[in-house]
Parts: sequence; structure tokens; C-alpha cells
Amino acid sequence: MPVINAKPKLRRLFRLRTILLLVMLSVLFLPLGSLFFFRFYENQLVRQTELELIMQSAVLSSVYRELIGKNHVMDDGKYTPLAPQLDFSKNDVLPRRPAVRTVMNRPVQPDPAQIAGRKMQNILKNSQKITLAGMRILDQNGVVVSGTAELGGSLAHVKEVQQALQGHYTPVLRERISDEPPPSIASISRGTGVRVFTAYPIMDQGKVYGVVYLSRTPQNILKHLYSIKEKVFLVSLTLLVLTGLFVLFISSRISRPIRELIEQTQKVTKGELQTVDVLHQPGTYELSKLSNSFSEMSQALHERSAYIQTFASHVSHEFKTPLTSMQGALELLQEHGEDMPEEQRMRFLKNLQEDTSRMERLVNGLLEQARADSLNSSSASCHLNVVLDNLTRVYKKQGLRIKLDSEAIDMKSGLMVGIAEQELYSILENLFRNSLQHGADQMDIQLRLSYNNELVMKLHDNGSGISDANCKKVFTPFFTTRREDGGTGLGLGIIQSLLKAAHGRIECIKTGQGALFEITLPIAKV
Repeated sequence: MPVINAKPKLRRLFRLRTILLLVMLSVLFLPLGSLFFFRFYENQLVRQTELELIMQSAVLSSVYRELIGKNHVMDDGKYTPLAPQLDFSKNDVLPRRPAVRTVMNRPVQPDPAQIAGRKMQNILKNSQKITLAGMRILDQNGVVVSGTAELGGSLAHVKEVQQALQGHYTPVLRERISDEPPPSIASISRGTGVRVFTAYPIMDQGKVYGVVYLSRTPQNILKHLYSIKEKVFLVSLTLLVLTGLFVLFISSRISRPIRELIEQTQKVTKGELQTVDVLHQPGTYELSKLSNSFSEMSQALHERSAYIQTFASHVSHEFKTPLTSMQGALELLQEHGEDMPEEQRMRFLKNLQEDTSRMERLVNGLLEQARADSLNSSSASCHLNVVLDNLTRVYKKQGLRIKLDSEAIDMKSGLMVGIAEQELYSILENLFRNSLQHGADQMDIQLRLSYNNELVMKLHDNGSGISDANCKKVFTPFFTTRREDGGTGLGLGIIQSLLKAAHGRIECIKTGQGALFEITLPIAKV
């Protein structure tokens, strides 16, 4: 049989609501996580585009300075890298770039900036075919001196160009309107509708000589993902495996223990098992409690069924003996009553009366036993010293002296025990009556508190006592050594049932003289 309240030796169990909360949060954060992934990824593509434009601008700036004769190098051993600055979460997307403006009163004779721009024209055209970037070189006034379009026009009124003419590198995001409508799936990415513009100041010894003005559309996130489809497939496979493991985790924590519990209960219903075993791997805290509750319930039902079966067998045996005797006596009286001597007839009638009295005692004992067995746990309590004082006075008159040893316990304040006064009175009265019936004239009671704050009461009389063999049987229903004197063998069983209902217990202890019983009772919480 399984042990009541057996706990599986496992690591700390999570509560069911915790697991369900994790599942719900996972379901909630999966789409949010995907959205965050796309936003983060497209932001990285924008920053990568800006970084490429910075590197191109640095090279074009160096070439332009060389052509205008302003390429002094400060060989101080220091490096001044320029990091990307654009961020979708921080930078606003500006409207499309303003149109170029016409320059009035432009000088006829070309200046050094225009000459350098013409020399760089082929460089920009050939570079654009590879980089796909829009390239323009502006002079110190913001006029386009080199590029694939808008030569001679002014961009000095453009925000990022104004900042660059003051010596500040300025990147911006601007709206992009494509000639061809993008596919609907591209709407998940904001990068398809913007263009990166960088205005890189051409400086030498702290003076601005022009601006490298570049622009390019970031790579489409879908195209980029397709270009690394092997990695995307690997990540998707990893996510699929993780999802499968998560499902297996939920199944092992919830579904499997429930199936095992259902299988056990069905086997108990069919009679294939007598009790439900405690689950060794309950999965969650609630399932562990449920498993223990089922095990305790099935164990209690099995014990109750076995008890009823044994009790019924004893009852039938106890009633069968006097009924058989009564039936035989009645048959004899009925057949030979008239011819039977008066003395013999009176003896048969006396036997019938004794058997009737025995059956009456058995019925009363059974009723008392049934009442004790049906008691439910309660929070009732009583003063131990009050009950002992009353019983001491009553049994002193009947010839039983009760000696109390309570030095280890302060009885003056009134020790409260967790049992109803009526039940405690019945328990002690049964024990005192048994002592008198076995020739005792003194009962020694010793009280002490156990380590787990329970009251231990030892009752030792000086009567004829109980043999070691019978000490193990005294709580068996209908077991008695005084059957000829009218004993029913139900008294100690009733005591045991009353104590069990109060979460107490009683034990018969072997001793050299008299009978010794040890009663354990819970201390009432005041």
C-alpha cells in the first residue's frame, strides 16, 4: 500500500498558474519579438548603409582636397573614425529633399572647385554604377560642382547641407517614393520607404572647402533575408526545435501526470488496483497536491472498506454465538417445556436472559463504536485538569486512587488539549473502568510534552495487567479476555476511534506489572 502523505523526491515544483503565465507570455511576445526583430534588423541595414556612405565620402573628400591643393595631413598618430548616427527610433523621417535652386550671377571663369569637380565627374559616374549611390560634390557655397545630375545648382538651403557647410557631418532619413509600387509584403519594413542622405564636410586645417553629398536607399530587408536564406533556415529550424521542446515540456509537466492519474483511477474503479499511487513526477505543485490527495483518499477508502469487511465478520460471529444458544434453548423449551423439571426450565430461561443482555450490550457497543468512527475532526478543546479532577473524585469512591505526576507541566494555568471534553471523559472513564475490572486500586498518570508540542499521557495501573501477546490485540474489535464476564471487546477500539478523530493516538506498552497505556493528544492553540 502507498504511504500516506508520501512526497516525491523532486526539485522544486512550479505552480500551474506560473507555467500557464509563461505560455501566455510566450504567445504574446512571439509576434512582438518578430516585430522587434524586423525593426532591429532594418535599423541595422540603415546603419550599414550610412557606414558605407561615410567610407565613400571619406575617399571622395580626400580626392577632392588633393585636386584643389588642400590635402594637408596631420601625422599625429591619431585616428578619428566616424560612427553611424542614424536610428529609426530616434531620427525622424524628413520629407523628400527640396529641389535644387538656380545660382544667379555665376562667374564665367571656372574656379578651382569647378575644375576639381570636372576632374571627378568620371570618378563619380563609374563609382555610382557599383555602389548605386547618388553622388554630388558641393563647393564651399553649396553649389553642385560634380555629380550625375543638378550640376551648377545650389543645395545650400537643404538642412543637412547647411550643417555640413558649418563643419558638422550630418546624416538624415528622407521619404522615398519609388516609381514602381512595392509588394504588399514589403509593408512590414519601413526601410523600403526611406532614403539615407549624408552630408560630409570637406575640411582642411579647420576650414570647410566643400561637401560630399551622398544618398542611397537601404537594402530591402526581404531581399537581404533571401540573400542569407541558409542562415534564416537554420534560425527557423532552431525556433521550431525550441517550440517542440516547449510543447514537450508542457506535456511532461501537465498532460502526462494527468493521464497517469486518470489511468490509475480507472484501474481502481475496475478493481485492478486497490489504491492510487503517488505520482513520482507530478510536474507541477498543484498536480503534486492532487496526486497526494487522491492517494490519501483511495488509501482511506481502502482502509475503511477493509475495516467494514473485518468488522462485519466480527459482528456476525459475535451475534451468531448468543443467537445459536438462544435458538437451541427456545427449541428445547418449546418441545419439552411441559415435561422439563422446574429447575432445568429456569436455568434455560436464565441463559436466554443472559444472552439477551449480551446482545443488548453488543448493540450498545456497536452504536458507540459507530458514533466514534463517524466523528469528524474539529477544533474543540477542553481543560485537561478539569476532566481529571472530576474523574478522580468519582473513581476514588469506587476504590481507584489516581495519582497525577505533572511536574514537567504547569497544570495551574489549565492545560488545553485539542479534544472535546465529552470524548476525553469517555476515553479516560473506559480506561479507569477496565483497571477496576482487572483488580487495580491505583492508577499512576504521568504527563509530559513531546518535542513536537504534543501531550503524552502515560496511564499505569497495578491490576492483573495484559500479557505481551495480548498487548498487540487489545485494539482489535471484539477481542476480550472477559467474555464470560460480559466483556464485548469494543472499549479500546472505541477509545482508538475517538483519539483518531482528534488527531491523537493510543498505544499499549509492555510492562512488568499491571497495564500501561500511552495516549498522545495535540495541544490546543489558545
